[in-house]
Amino acid sequence: MIKLLRSSIFAGIAIGTAGFGFLASGIQSEVYGSLVGAVLFSFGLLTVLGYKLKLYTGTAGYINRNEVGQLFLILLGNIIGCLCVALLTRMSPMDIQASAQKIMELRLGTGPLRCGLLAIGCGFIMTTCVQFGRQGQYLPLLLGVPLFIVCGFPHCVADAFYFLCVPVAFVKSHILQVLTLYICIVLGNLVGCNLYRIVLEKDQY
Repeated sequence: MIKLLRSSIFAGIAIGTAGFGFLASGIQSEVYGSLVGAVLFSFGLLTVLGYKLKLYTGTAGYINRNEVGQLFLILLGNIIGCLCVALLTRMSPMDIQASAQKIMELRLGTGPLRCGLLAIGCGFIMTTCVQFGRQGQYLPLLLGVPLFIVCGFPHCVADAFYFLCVPVAFVKSHILQVLTLYICIVLGNLVGCNLYRIVLEKDQY
């Protein structure tokens, strides 16, 4: 269990670092940052695959029912890793917090139900990227990660990083909304990661 948690925390650090780069690249933009930032975000998933780390959206599509508890331990580790990097962003001279808050405000404005449904798209893309990555094919990953960002599909680990970056006062004033929203995103990602199992016959995967 300790080994699993350590791997999950490192995966969270990888995604948090990618998120840091994404926010930094989009400081001058409206909400989602630049396309360059979206491409740079691929670093996070490449790191996860390269080191064989435990990432919620990289694992959710491959577990069985008996491993659901393990999956949420992975998510906890991912969030802890994101917190480590989120604390580091507060040392940056760039206004990372404001950039993250724009994304958070957009999520809250979209609402839990719609964010949960949009998160299905992210889960589908992530499992597809991981599936190809496990076969040594990384082009789908380099296309898929920018795709879910450009589409505005929520990713529960990346969003955990963004949420942890915003000013504490903002989070406190929206805590119930944020928790409800986040649960919907986590569940939406879970459905999306398993979409291939839901739609395809077993002999097709």
